[in-house]
Amino acid sequence: MDDTLFQLKFTAKQLEKLAKKAEKDSKAEQAKVKKVTKNMAQVTKALDRALSTMDLQKVSAVMDRFEQQVQNLDVHTSVMEDSMSSATTLTTPQEQVDSLILQIAEENGLEVLDQLSQLPEGASAVGESSVRSQEDQLSRRLAALRN
Repeated sequence: MDDTLFQLKFTAKQLEKLAKKAEKDSKAEQAKVKKVTKNMAQVTKALDRALSTMDLQKVSAVMDRFEQQVQNLDVHTSVMEDSMSSATTLTTPQEQVDSLILQIAEENGLEVLDQLSQLPEGASAVGESSVRSQEDQLSRRLAALRN
């Protein structure tokens, strides 16, 4: 019992540290995204000026800078999403979580086993399907851009 209580406290402290780190990373990434957005606004203004003069070399140079800014934004966005998902992912094995839930349920006289058995198989794979759908969507967008 004391060992379980210690493990719970230890896990809670780890999760608090991870949450603080995730918040810090999130704020840093938000600042980077704001900077990229500001740069994109400047590039757009430069593109407007270049288009008004219709100098193709200037238009091409501004479009190249704009494309680079979009790529940087994509990289920052993916890094932020990865850091947020890794910070929020629970690394405790499912068996330990289930056994802890059952132990607490037994101590409090709750019937959790029936509810746990009613969960669909592979309920923990919800995040994987969303990643696959995002990848599929990105692949479709890339194919549309190529055509």
